[in-house]
Amino acid sequence: MTNLQSKVRETIRRYEMFSSGDRVLVAVSGGPDSVALLHLLSGLKGELGLSLEMAHLQHGIRGAESRQDALFVAGLAERLALPFHLREVNLPRTRAERGKGNIEAMGRDERYRFFAALAEERGIQKVATAHTRDDQVETLLMWLMRGSGKRGLGGMPPVRRLIPTKEPALGGAILVRPLIEVSREEVVNFLAAEGLESRTDKTNLDPVPLRNWIRLRLLPQVRAKFDPAVDERLAHLADILREEDQTLDRMARQDLELVLREKNLMRDSFLQLDRAMQRRLLRLWLGAALGDIRGFGFQDVEEALRFIESGPPQGRLSLGRGWELVKQYGAVYLEKSRKKQRPACYSYDLPRRGELVISEAGMKVQSSPSISSPDTRPRDSLEAVFDLASLPETLTVRNFRHGDRFQPLGMKGHKKLKDLFIEKKVPLAVRATLPLFMAGGEILWIPGYGRSDVAKVGAETREVLRIRVEFYDR
Repeated sequence: MTNLQSKVRETIRRYEMFSSGDRVLVAVSGGPDSVALLHLLSGLKGELGLSLEMAHLQHGIRGAESRQDALFVAGLAERLALPFHLREVNLPRTRAERGKGNIEAMGRDERYRFFAALAEERGIQKVATAHTRDDQVETLLMWLMRGSGKRGLGGMPPVRRLIPTKEPALGGAILVRPLIEVSREEVVNFLAAEGLESRTDKTNLDPVPLRNWIRLRLLPQVRAKFDPAVDERLAHLADILREEDQTLDRMARQDLELVLREKNLMRDSFLQLDRAMQRRLLRLWLGAALGDIRGFGFQDVEEALRFIESGPPQGRLSLGRGWELVKQYGAVYLEKSRKKQRPACYSYDLPRRGELVISEAGMKVQSSPSISSPDTRPRDSLEAVFDLASLPETLTVRNFRHGDRFQPLGMKGHKKLKDLFIEKKVPLAVRATLPLFMAGGEILWIPGYGRSDVAKVGAETREVLRIRVEFYDR
C-alpha cells in the first residue's frame, strides 16, 4: 500500500465516509485529481467492502476537447471493469438561451443533479468527488474575499448531503471527499509513480475567474512569502471554523425550540436574542423548512431580520424561489408566494367616531374623541392621539403615492416619504399598502413609523381624537 493510500484510508476512517456494502459513485472528470481518486478507491474497495461505479458529465464547454475527456473516462471504466454513466449537455448553448448565468456554477449544479438522479436510480449511498486540500484552501480564500461569515470560511465539509432537502430522511445520497487532506502535489507524484495518465482542462489555466486567479497568482506569492506549509495551516483553519460553526449550530437548535410554536417563529421571543444568534436561528429555521438555502446570503438574512423587527406587526417579504416570509399576530411563518399583482390604490374617509375596515391593507381602524387628560398618550406605535380642534372635519386614510412628503414630529421642513422608508428600512412589500392618515394634503401619521407636528396635543388641548389600528390576516 502506498503512502497516499494510507493517508486517504485514514481520512476515510476519521470522517466515517463509507460503510461496508456501500455502493459508491465516483465522479471522474478525467483530470489528475479524479483519476487519482478513482485508482485509490479501486485499490481500497476490497478492504472497505465497496462497490464502485463511475459518472462523467460531458458539458460541452471545450467542444472537441470535452468529447475527448468523455472518451478518456470511458476508457478508464472499461479497463477497470466498472459500470460507467455518461451524460452529455451543452452548457454554452443553455447559457446563451437564458441570456445570463455563470457557466461554472451551471456546470456544478448540472453535475450534482446528474449524480443525484443516478444515486436514486441505482440505489447508490455515496458519491465521491476529488476535491483536494488545495481546493479547500482556494475555497476558503475565495469566500474570504467575498465577505463570507464563519460558515463559508469553514470551506467544504469532508462529508455532507449531496442535495440539501427539506426532510433529512428523504435526503438521498451522501457526498464524500476522500482527498480533502491530500495536496495537489501528492496527487501529481502518485500519478507519476503509478504511470497513470490524465487530461488537462485548459480553462483552469485562465487567470480571470476568481478561483483560478487565487490558484495561479495569489497562492504562489503567499507560499513564497511564508512557506509551502501555509496551505496546511489554512486548511486547518477551515477545519477549526467548520467545527466551531457546527457546535454553534447545535447550541442554536436548542434556542430554536424555545422560540418556535407549531413551526412558526414567535416574534417577541426571537427578538430577545442577540443579533448573531438571530442570524443563525433564521438560517436554521429556513433550512429546515425549505431545504437548500445556499443562495440565501448575508444581505438576504439582514433584510429578513429588518422585516421581522421593524414596521407594522403584519406584512409579507419575498424570499425568492416562490416563498414569502409572513408576520402576523406575533408569529413569523412561511407561505408560497401569491401571484404578483399591482397593489391597489385606496382612499377612505375616516369617521370621527367608529370603525373602518381597509381590506387592501388588512387593517381595522378605530377612532374615538374624548376629553383630554394625562392618560391620553398613545399606548404603542399602532395608536396616535391628536388635538381634535386642530383637525379638519374629515380625515382620509390612503396608501403611498409617488412624491408624498412628510414632516416628522420635531423636524423643521418636509422630507420625501420614500427617503423615510429607506431610512427606516421599510420592506418594499410593506410600503405599497402601508396606511397614511391625512389631514387635507398633510400626512398626520404613519402607523409604526411616526407622526407629524400637525394637531399635536398640548397644554391647551381640551378634546383629543384617539386613533388605533389593528392588522389582520387578509
